[in-house]
Amino acid sequence: MTELTKFDLSSKQIALIKQTIAKDCNDEEFNLFFEVARAKRLDPFTGQIIPMVFSKGNAAKRKMTIIVSRDGQRVIAQRCGDYRPASKPPLYEREKELISSLNPQGIVSATVYLWKQDPKTSDWYEVAGQAFWDEFAPIKEEWAQGDDGRNHKTGNMKLDDSGNWCRQPRLMIAKCAEMQALRAGWPDQFTGLYDEAEMDRAKVIDITASEIVQHEKEENRMRAIGGKDSITLTWGDNYALENVPVGQLADRAIQFINEESAETVRKWADANREPLRLFWAKHPGDALAIKKAIEAKSSKKEAA
Repeated sequence: MTELTKFDLSSKQIALIKQTIAKDCNDEEFNLFFEVARAKRLDPFTGQIIPMVFSKGNAAKRKMTIIVSRDGQRVIAQRCGDYRPASKPPLYEREKELISSLNPQGIVSATVYLWKQDPKTSDWYEVAGQAFWDEFAPIKEEWAQGDDGRNHKTGNMKLDDSGNWCRQPRLMIAKCAEMQALRAGWPDQFTGLYDEAEMDRAKVIDITASEIVQHEKEENRMRAIGGKDSITLTWGDNYALENVPVGQLADRAIQFINEESAETVRKWADANREPLRLFWAKHPGDALAIKKAIEAKSSKKEAA
């Protein structure tokens, strides 16, 4: 450990951090950033920890979020004593049908497996972290100059090309997945800390860092109640909502489609438009089977 990571810093060094790395922070934000860096023993000068300020011009939305780079994450993890890095490359789920300008390699998700040691048995077991492209990729709406000389939204979406998501899509989604695994296996050390790749979406769409934090809390809550791998659907008029495990959804949906009338199926598909879109992002192959079943039911109605 260097003297720097012990935070034996001179007043000149502290001032330099404030003027450069933390130049967007106000005094309160800088004090918080500095205390977290001190507590985590991370080096701001080498980019192990970075403050990111959102909505700098909007006092109501302004929020400082602390980013820990991949190097910083691994420094913290190594200090835990019960961590080993992944022994195999990330696993990618991909679908050719998803390849587009919004998803250059048709990535559905990336899964990273880290190793954690059981304190009782000393055995090592894998901790998984999964990140879905639709949840993290910085996709934004395009703007163009109109006839009135002002910029307007075009209604077209694009993948932000200012960072690495276009050039290195697998790396970026894998970084998100690795941070998910670190939070799952070592929550005391990583809760409330973020990789910069996780924040790229917040940079390009109108959400705040607070909403990103809220999303993580919701993910943790759903994981605790077993709903993390479920999708909420309704099965008909006046039916209650149900959390359906993704592994059962296709079979149940196709059974429902086959048994109900074409009009009921149309209403069901309309009512579940967003859940079915989410299912497509997670399991495009099964989602395609549902889509074909809906189309087949519709074609039977037309033939009749």
